[in-house]
Amino acid sequence: MVSNVMLIDDNKIDLFICRKIIEKYDPQIKTRNFTNATSALNYLRLCYPNSKSKTLLPPDLILLDINMPQMDGFQFIEELKKGEIYFNKFPKIYMLSSSLYPEDISKADNNLYCAGYLTKPLTVGSFSSICNTATKNRKLRNSYLRLI
Repeated sequence: MVSNVMLIDDNKIDLFICRKIIEKYDPQIKTRNFTNATSALNYLRLCYPNSKSKTLLPPDLILLDINMPQMDGFQFIEELKKGEIYFNKFPKIYMLSSSLYPEDISKADNNLYCAGYLTKPLTVGSFSSICNTATKNRKLRNSYLRLI
């Protein structure tokens, strides 16, 4: 079940739309918006040592724009891969972009840290699909662990 979502996009209108779509899907899901990848990384660095905090909630899911100034979505993932941030459970990362470049889509699809590629705008249907996939994967994993 998805309960905390991190939105990273340099476009404030896209952030607003994503937040409203998520609220429409489930008003109980908490969202945290970031207009650049650097501030999102700084939040994650603070969040995980304090994961029992009620205000610093680690994300279950990250919706990440590709094309941003300073640090793009792929550079953000590279920073996460360095392992400087300890994750109890690594969040699912989906690229959410208006880019239709086949290279971007292929790069996202071939990145082990990226769970998928979505085109903007986010819809209730596409968000529902992400949430259902996450729930199915967790149920399969838990079923497998019971067998061991």
